[in-house]
Amino acid sequence: MPHHLTLVAQDLRLDVNLLDYAVLALYFLTVLGIGFAARRAVRTSLDFFLSGRSLPAWITGLAFLSANLGATEILGMAANGVQYGVQTVHYYWIGAVPAMVFLGIVMMPFYYRSKVHSVPDFLRRRFNGQTQLLNAITFTVAQVLIAGINLYALALVMGALLGWPLLLSIVVSAAIVLVYVVLGGLSSAIYNEVMQFFVILAGLIPVTVLGLVKVGGFSGLADKVRQSALGDPGLHAWANTGSSDANPLGAHWIGIVLGLGFVLSFGYWTTNFAEVQRGLSARNTTAARLTPIVAAYPKLMIPAVTVIPGLVALVLFSDLGEPGGPQYNYAIPLLMGDLLPNGVLGVAITGLLASFMAGVAANISGFNTVFTYDIWRSHVKKDKPDDYYLRLGRLATVGGIVMAIGTALIAAGFSNIMNYLQTLFSFFNAPLFATFIIGLFWKRMTAWAGFWGLLTGTLAAFACYILFKAGVLDLGTELNATFWGAGAAFVLDAVVSVVVTLVTTPKPESELRGLVYGLSDASIADDALAGDKAWFRSPIVLGVGAVVLGAVFYIPFI
Repeated sequence: MPHHLTLVAQDLRLDVNLLDYAVLALYFLTVLGIGFAARRAVRTSLDFFLSGRSLPAWITGLAFLSANLGATEILGMAANGVQYGVQTVHYYWIGAVPAMVFLGIVMMPFYYRSKVHSVPDFLRRRFNGQTQLLNAITFTVAQVLIAGINLYALALVMGALLGWPLLLSIVVSAAIVLVYVVLGGLSSAIYNEVMQFFVILAGLIPVTVLGLVKVGGFSGLADKVRQSALGDPGLHAWANTGSSDANPLGAHWIGIVLGLGFVLSFGYWTTNFAEVQRGLSARNTTAARLTPIVAAYPKLMIPAVTVIPGLVALVLFSDLGEPGGPQYNYAIPLLMGDLLPNGVLGVAITGLLASFMAGVAANISGFNTVFTYDIWRSHVKKDKPDDYYLRLGRLATVGGIVMAIGTALIAAGFSNIMNYLQTLFSFFNAPLFATFIIGLFWKRMTAWAGFWGLLTGTLAAFACYILFKAGVLDLGTELNATFWGAGAAFVLDAVVSVVVTLVTTPKPESELRGLVYGLSDASIADDALAGDKAWFRSPIVLGVGAVVLGAVFYIPFI
């Protein structure tokens, strides 16, 4: 166990009993049972990688949300609640919901109706094989790194709360995810994610409610936050964002709106295949479009069980994040140990474990699909029988898990794992979004413009971060640096894409039908089902409602 974990483990150890372990054991058995049940439905590679494109919107929507509601979301956003206060809600109300709605209304029809199996496959059809391979490589690297974050977060919590050794915690959780994903593929991951969503809430709601009771309700919490290191700015979302030095986040409103709300947010939600894959498993185009929009409504409410506990931890544990004290990442575990009785404690621990496993399963199911289809089948071994790719997908799952165990140790070097995660997004998602969105709406953009724009944008994000760490660029906090790095990557990607387009030859329109806005493919049949035209199933109506609701939620915290 790393030294900084050992220092605080004794302070966090929970008094768990047989009842708590029984709840945990029941969860493990249920997860594995779902994997064995889903295995019977896996007959082809399409079944394994995309659930046979057969699932309803409410299933894929909850899985879409749960895949994102991993350990980094729960521990990281609670840590941000301690460190940055109410401004953490930007990650949800401007940094998630608008992009999720845009994905459902505008982009998901292109993904789904073109029958691509992944985001890199879409880039192959829109641009060329080189662009596909570049994105596939960066995506697989990112998924292994992010899966490592989830595994490390699990080890961090289980080691501190239950006394489990670091390596044991990582290997046990990785082995369980490995079994159910290898058995049932994406279907197993999705059905487990739906179950895990409710388990996560069952664990977090008692922490939130009992925490509020202990600090005197919302008014008591507000009074105590004003007396904390954050002060009154910790209770406001937009106050003082005209000056980056006058707010806890250390970010200017331009960085929040453009860096987080546009580039990072849209780059993540609209092009991250670990999320998009859930929509591609839906039963028809309407269900695919509704997938992220169904997820947007509960996403609006998640700050209640992440940010509020972070604020409660801020006022209850004054040494959080201080030298010699627990890391910000320990906010939720500290509250669990302080507030929950046995039995409920077991549910809360199980909820945390569910969040880790949901995140790892999403990363690994995306990894095995892109590695199998977009790297191996497209560039190494073409035209093999379907059984060959099904077996390869299962082997890729094993390989992805093994590499994630190794990358878990990288995450140990970050006090706030959400900062690390946002850095990865600025590297891999921001430039991809620029390439994707320009290619979607500008039919003149050429194949090589897609490749060179994506490559230079990615390198720009790396360069910006390195210059910040070296002290060459003064961008305030590490989190604010990722906002500006993402913006720089987007702008440079766009400029290079335009320049290369002007000196290269575009594809003919016949090759772009169904891949570019305004060029529909008449050969694609309408797959609407009875009832899809009802107003309450309209992606536009539901999507606009979610964005408006997010704006309304800001009003009390302006």
